[in-house]
Amino acid sequence: MRGGVLSAAIAMIAAPGLASDLVFDPDPTLSCLQQVSDGAQSYDCIGLAASACMAQPMGETTVGMSFCLGEEFDLWDAKLNDAYQMLRADYAAQDAARFEGAPAMVAQLRDMQRAWIGFRDARCGFEAAQWHGGTGASPSFLGCVMQLTADQTLYLWSVFQGGQ
Repeated sequence: MRGGVLSAAIAMIAAPGLASDLVFDPDPTLSCLQQVSDGAQSYDCIGLAASACMAQPMGETTVGMSFCLGEEFDLWDAKLNDAYQMLRADYAAQDAARFEGAPAMVAQLRDMQRAWIGFRDARCGFEAAQWHGGTGASPSFLGCVMQLTADQTLYLWSVFQGGQ
């Protein structure tokens, strides 16, 4: 669910060689998610893999931080797409049995998600703009999209599980 702003930010961080020695391991985040049963505690899992990645030599550089944050963003983005598809399938079944005149849940979900993507990209663009074109803009943007994408994933999971 990448937007145009996000693709541009990720393209900016491509610096051959500097991040090539870094290894991203999703296990810290994935293990945490497997261990928690309370949705609220799941929020503690966000950023664990990126933090472990940034603890490596060169991980504290701008390019290293961007690499690590971008990799964890990709992890959450895939999970977000899975959560969206599960919820969409569930709502499609509900829509088939809805009362006449009731709002179509699939359409509401789609509209909400599209609006959320615009919000996420605008908010994270604002975060990056505070760096006034400096080198911190890319990690700031990627950290923001990672965080908000993870938040949205956990929200959709909670809705699917009946928590909302």
